Parts: sequence; structure tokens; C-alpha cells
Amino acid sequence: MYSMKTSVRGVAGSCVTAALAINCAFAQPAPSFEPKVGQRGKDVVWVPTNQQLVDKMLDLAKVTANDHVIDLGSGDGRTVITAAKRGATAQGIEYNPDMVELSKRNAEKEGVTGKASFEKADIFESDFSKATVITMFLLPSLNIKLRPKILDMKPGTRIVSNSFDMGDWRADETASLNGEVCTSHCTAYFWIVPAKVQGTWKTPQGELTLEQTYQDVKGVLKDGNVITPVKDGKLTGDQIAFTAGATRYTGTVTDKAITGKANTGGKEADWTATR
Repeated sequence: MYSMKTSVRGVAGSCVTAALAINCAFAQPAPSFEPKVGQRGKDVVWVPTNQQLVDKMLDLAKVTANDHVIDLGSGDGRTVITAAKRGATAQGIEYNPDMVELSKRNAEKEGVTGKASFEKADIFESDFSKATVITMFLLPSLNIKLRPKILDMKPGTRIVSNSFDMGDWRADETASLNGEVCTSHCTAYFWIVPAKVQGTWKTPQGELTLEQTYQDVKGVLKDGNVITPVKDGKLTGDQIAFTAGATRYTGTVTDKAITGKANTGGKEADWTATR
């Protein structure tokens, strides 16, 4: 044991002596990690999101201090940091540990370490169900792979993607920057996770059968032998609206009920449906 300590001190002493003469290499601080555009990651190459598009994405999602924003594949942390500056609780999930550490340093420089956090993890193995807003800049195939998990999130959760859509799940809104401020990857796609209403509901007006394709709804309202088509059906989170005959129905969806208003010719009445 004694000889080992002596040996260690001897090595350290040699290093100090050598450093005076030849700048002992292993005594120098490690260089800071600098990401490079196009560097390979687990599933994608890294390309930073234009800062003005980051702002646009968060504007589309109407991010406020009440939100919990989770960025999937958070890169250098700019989206998380920008959300944190708006007062939101913001979290980045990133597979590359060097990028995670870089993000933490960037958050510290911007003074948002109390609101911004980063973890080294695989987005496909992570639980992001507590988010009220999800942001991402992945690939179409990865968006599709994540889609079932996203659709199982709480109705009303807002989703924003840089450049890539969700296949046949049509975006609720799309916004693009002009070429003066952005030259590549300049479009944001926005969705609101819809409630699940597919199936048969019992109402005072008859039996309501709904068919759902993401946020779009159609179906029939059956009262005895009278069958009325459901038209112009739309879900916005847990809010539903549709027309059957001369009546426009609106309401709030829960697991077992829809509660709202039925408007016929300007006359409004309470309306409910149960599974």
C-alpha cells in the first residue's frame, strides 16, 4: 500500500516536472464538446432548429407558465430553454450524453436551470405522459412510430413538429417562415390530441353512433326509424362539435359521457350522451 502511494506521488511529481518543460498533456482540461450539424445520433442526424421557428412552434402551442413542455430529441436544448424563458416547466429527452451536458451548460448561461432540465434517455422508452406540450424534430417514420403513444395522451395535449407530419393524422394548423428568416426546415405542424369518442352513445334524442378518424367525426343519430347523418364533426381535445339535422351539438367529452349544448334555430338546450 505504501509503495503504491509512493508510486502515485512519483507519477504526479513527474507530471508536474514535465509540465514545466513540455506542457504535460494529461494535465490540460478536456476541450468543450461542440456539436456539428449532420452529426449522427441514435435515430437521426443533428440539425438545429431555426430559433425563429422554435418561437413559432411555441406560439402555435400557446405555451405559458402553466405548461409542462417536453422536447423529444432535445439536441442543444434551445427549444427547452426557450420554453423555460416563457415560464414553462421544460424538459429535454436526448440520447447523446454530450448533447445533454451541453444543454445543461446552455441553460445555465441563460439563467433557466430552475425551469429547464435534461435527461439522457431513449424517447421510445421514456414516459412523457405528464407533458401538456410535446415538441420534436425527428423523421416522418419516427413520428409515425410515436403516434400511437401520443394519441393515448390526455386529450388536449398539444403537439408541435418541425418539418415532418404524422402521416394521415392531419395537422390542426401549419405555419411556415419565409425565406428571409429561414432557409431550411422552416415549417411547423401542430396537433391537439383528440378525445376518443368512437362507438355508440345513448342520448335523449336517440342512439348516437360515432365513427372517428383522429379529430374528424361522423356517424348517425337514430331515433326509432328516423336516421339522421352526423355531419361536420370535429374534436378539439376534449371538445366535440357536430351537426345532426337542424341541430348543432357541442360538448365536453369524458370517458363515459358528453355534456354540452344543443342549438336548434338559435334556441339552446342542455344535452348529454352516455356510453
